[in-house]
Amino acid sequence: MRPLVVAHRGASEVLAEHTLGAYVAALDAGADGLECDVRLTADGHLVCVHDRHLRRIAQKRGLISTMELAELHQLDVASWKQPWADLDDEVPDLDEGLRGVLTLRKLMEVAADHDRRIELAIETKHPTRYGGLVEKRLVELLRDFGWDEAGAPVRVMSFSHTALQRVGRLAPQVRVVQLFEHAHYWPALRRMIGDDWVVGPGIGELTDHPGLASRLAESPHEVNVWTVNTQAQLDLCREVGVTAVVTDRPAHLRRLVDAGPAAQV
Repeated sequence: MRPLVVAHRGASEVLAEHTLGAYVAALDAGADGLECDVRLTADGHLVCVHDRHLRRIAQKRGLISTMELAELHQLDVASWKQPWADLDDEVPDLDEGLRGVLTLRKLMEVAADHDRRIELAIETKHPTRYGGLVEKRLVELLRDFGWDEAGAPVRVMSFSHTALQRVGRLAPQVRVVQLFEHAHYWPALRRMIGDDWVVGPGIGELTDHPGLASRLAESPHEVNVWTVNTQAQLDLCREVGVTAVVTDRPAHLRRLVDAGPAAQV
């Protein structure tokens, strides 16, 4: 089975993560889906940001949860990836609209307007000061797009089991993905998660714990894996029967997937 190639925070190996520029590049590379992390601003907007603070992506003090969207829109969250870009004549100029904090609504509009089906994998981050309001706002947004029904091109992911239960209550037909990063969590998780839940281990756990890979291959659950960037990692995912690979390198993984198992690219 051919796994879906899902761009991790966009084409994040080469462009600043979670920017519109990174997502446009991923779509141009042929990604089947886009992955994002979401956090809630002080005025109730969901934005695509991984960290709770701005230090890494904007070199500024401040927490996403205490700032309003208008404040965040003033920031350049792309330059940190290529701090010397102004001195490099070969670095393409990016439109200012591709450099700022991206709202989830805008990302959903981009996916919905694309000329082919684009899957969205949306991770809610916890713990957060707003608790369950994150999932409530997310489901409201999904309803705006008609994406709270079966067959919608979206899945909600989290390391928080409680958060996914919340999504299940608010929107029972939305697919959910239980993320986990330690192999020894699986025996407990498999008794907790719903029969139709997807499981999302990290590639490091599959690589380091062959027994986990075998158990997941035998389980009835669909498996999505993060973050898959090499041929060897992709081959392992194929052995497990993984249905989606989340990658920092969508163009590279697209070529590997299209070429077939163990192909040399």
